[in-house]
Amino acid sequence: MARPTLFLVPTWTELEWTIRPQLEEWAEVASYDPASVAEHGEITRDAIVAAGLAELERLGWDEPYVVGDTFGTATAARIAHARRDALAGVALGHACLSWDMDGDRAPVKRELCEAMEQLMSQDVDSFARHGLTQITQGSYDEALAQEMVKRIPSDVMRAIWALADQQHEPIGELLREIDRPLLLAQHEGCLVFTDEGFEDVVATFPQARSLGTPTPPGGDPEFAAALREFCGAG
Repeated sequence: MARPTLFLVPTWTELEWTIRPQLEEWAEVASYDPASVAEHGEITRDAIVAAGLAELERLGWDEPYVVGDTFGTATAARIAHARRDALAGVALGHACLSWDMDGDRAPVKRELCEAMEQLMSQDVDSFARHGLTQITQGSYDEALAQEMVKRIPSDVMRAIWALADQQHEPIGELLREIDRPLLLAQHEGCLVFTDEGFEDVVATFPQARSLGTPTPPGGDPEFAAALREFCGAG
């Protein structure tokens, strides 16, 4: 029986997916670095999506699972939407319908994003080593932060982070049009994404499998195990 194929979509770099070794025990796994689009022109959501689609085309996978987490979910939803006729399913950590920051049930906490943006504007290295460690509540350790700083130029890291506040991301609308199996995960106690945002996406897609994890899904063994079951490889 063929192994499932997983395409992991990060915010900045494939390094973020620290559960990748666990996934590779039962699936074919690939990812890419969204930050690499800076080598070819302007950093936009469309450019980051196009780079992901190009990597999927290079891989030649027939029906992959597209998996996103944190601020890679909008990119993952767009990639999956473009591949919806040849797609096995979609799994999202920090799942929500959009990245709206205003209103009683806003999925994202504006004050936290603005605080991180201010820290990044002052010192990207400190943001990576300390801000990300705090946001992920220790899921990103010092060694990972150092590798991210080495791989991603500071201006590129800032530009990708800024995309989160530039536009409404229609994640829920895209998922409706994709119409494929869904796995939705919440980082319980997350400092940036709200409980209300997760409650709303689960209510919108009641047929989806859902779970909560104590740490960010991209680094959480429980999410890895849920992915394995979701892909029928358990």
